[in-house]
This record gives sequence, structure tokens and C-alpha cells, in this order.
Amino acid sequence: MSKDTIGNLLTYIRNADMNIKRTVRIPYTNISENIVKILLREGFIENMRKHQESTKYFLVLTLRHRRNRKGPDRTVLNLKRISRPGLRIYSNYQGIPRILGGMGVVILSTCQGIMTDREARLKGIGGEILCYIW
Repeated sequence: MSKDTIGNLLTYIRNADMNIKRTVRIPYTNISENIVKILLREGFIENMRKHQESTKYFLVLTLRHRRNRKGPDRTVLNLKRISRPGLRIYSNYQGIPRILGGMGVVILSTCQGIMTDREARLKGIGGEILCYIW
């Protein structure tokens, strides 16, 4: 397992969505919990709960699925990792990209915590662009 916890989180969710799994269990970190809270608030997932097995904590996510999805383009979630450990991407609040004209979400890591692009523009702060979700 690699040290890129955000990349692993996005891969777990993407794989579960492609295989039409209802739930997915991911290792708990503070960053992953904050990103999942944003996904929950924006309506990309249905539910999140914290689960403990012996000394390890996990987040159990309930994914939102559409019925009767067919064909190769059947996924609901599109997740793309932007800033990665080998290449960090930063932006000021004016340079934050808009995904699908504002319909998608950009998740940023700022000095005031992890937040969406809309929140960062309202507060007038920039940061590291973690991922795109649409």
C-alpha cells in the first residue's frame, strides 16, 4: 500500500462504484474523514460511519447508485487526483478551476482546513488542489 492516502481513498471509492458495490471500507485518517464529509455534504455518497476493529479505525461509506446503469459510462462518480506527492499543484482563489461550469467540485487543502472551491472563493483563500469530483 502506498503512502498517498488521498489517492487510495479515491481509488477505493472509484473501484467500488465501478463494481456497483453498495458499501466500501477505507482506512481512517483525518484527511480522509474531511474529504468524505465534503462528499457527503455535496451529495456524492449517502452515508458515512466510523467503525473500529481491534485497534484500527475504518470509515464505512454507503455509495449512491443509479438504477439500470448500462454500458461503459455507467459510473456516477468521476474522481481525479490532481496534486500528488511527486507534483504538488497550488492555486490562489482566483485561479481555482471550475469543473463542468461549477457543477463539479474541486477539493482544496487550505490554511483553514480542507474545503470546496466555492467555500475557498467566498473566503478569498487559495491552497493545494487535491482532487476534482464530478
